[in-house]
Amino acid sequence: MRLRLTGATCVLPGEIARTDLILDTETRRIAHVGVPAGARIDETLDLTGCHIFPGVIDDQVHLREPGLTHKEDLASGTRAAVRGGVTSVFDMPNVVPASTTLAALDARAARAAETACANVAFYIGATPHNLADLQEAGRDGARRVPGIKIFMGSSTGDLLVDHQEALEGIFADTTLPITAHCEDEATVRANRARVTSEAAAAGRALVPADHARIRDRAAAVVATRRAFDLARRHRHRFHLLHVTTAEEVEILREVRRDPVLGPLITAEACVPHLWFDGDDVARVGTRLLQNPSVKTAADREALWRGLEDGALGIIATDHAPHTAEEKAQPYPDAPSGMPSLERSLALVLTALARRRGGALSDADLLDVARWTGAAPADAWQVAAKGRIAEGFDADLAIVDLSARAIVRAADVVAKAGWSPWAGETLTADVVATFVGGRRAYGQDAAGRDVFDAAVRGRAVVFER
Repeated sequence: MRLRLTGATCVLPGEIARTDLILDTETRRIAHVGVPAGARIDETLDLTGCHIFPGVIDDQVHLREPGLTHKEDLASGTRAAVRGGVTSVFDMPNVVPASTTLAALDARAARAAETACANVAFYIGATPHNLADLQEAGRDGARRVPGIKIFMGSSTGDLLVDHQEALEGIFADTTLPITAHCEDEATVRANRARVTSEAAAAGRALVPADHARIRDRAAAVVATRRAFDLARRHRHRFHLLHVTTAEEVEILREVRRDPVLGPLITAEACVPHLWFDGDDVARVGTRLLQNPSVKTAADREALWRGLEDGALGIIATDHAPHTAEEKAQPYPDAPSGMPSLERSLALVLTALARRRGGALSDADLLDVARWTGAAPADAWQVAAKGRIAEGFDADLAIVDLSARAIVRAADVVAKAGWSPWAGETLTADVVATFVGGRRAYGQDAAGRDVFDAAVRGRAVVFER
């Protein structure tokens, strides 16, 4: 079928234009930007008043399947994704059992083909002992595995890789891009011992505000510099996950000017760190715990400035859901992470509008499309995604920029069933999401969410 989207304003590469699109559901591609004479059209959908963005590519999510499906699974997590305008997700390996072999990734991909309504790719997790598996993934899985995920901190068991010898081997002897959770484990442990001792001496229990003292800026900066040194010496492509500090943003500015390291490095900020600050954590409590920690308002401002001047290139979510009961435990028993997929594009647009005094310019819309679509597609060499262009995949987010959408816990589709943004009024809303030219998510006449259970995403393909 060929579907014509008419009446909307499209966020195209380099320009904002009022133009129609023709989607081909057989090829799953954008057949035409504009309507050429004689073009076949089987159905028309009027989207007057809306903007069409490239479907968001989120390179950092935790969909929890297998082993942790009481928190999330591939079906519920990808429904949350398309509710947020996210059409492609890269899922992390810290499931049970951990995804540390190509066979494990292929098993997860087979499950996604059965249940996921968005496109999915799976990272392979590094351990101190699976170098051969990482090499196999780079050789036999290069077109379907985004990269190698290293936990330099904030993990346990085999997925924690903080010894220099193991890190050197991974950077030296593998070919896939490497991405890492950069918090220095030794610094975190020393901070935890110190903060715990200080709290005991003061006769008080640890509180959520202590999280940023334990997982402090030094832990992030030390690990980031360590990873960049490895990338430079081994000439290895490296992506820095969830930047949280002004110091890291400044380091990235230096990297951009470095002729050797600059082409090797990309970096991202995540929606929770672009929205919340330490005062919010002190006020709300354990629901806002993240690793790396949410830091100061000044750090949040530095992240936005880094996006605006190009020190940072990508916005992701680090969607990491836990149940409300798990998050209600006292600190430090409550786990870190929050559900953040299903409103992510609207949250970015709302936060940016607040920075701009309420109105978004065409340049702002182009920035958002780049940070959430084109930049991750380029950084990870994703085939045919991230832009609205003829021949590209028909993965699209339809946005009402005049909406006033209140986030309600009762509407949450992620399995966790709660949102850290409950009660917030967003100044944009995703009203439909197309995956492969088919409407995976939309709204009925009453504004209620409607999902097409028949829509399936496909495995993300990497051009390597």
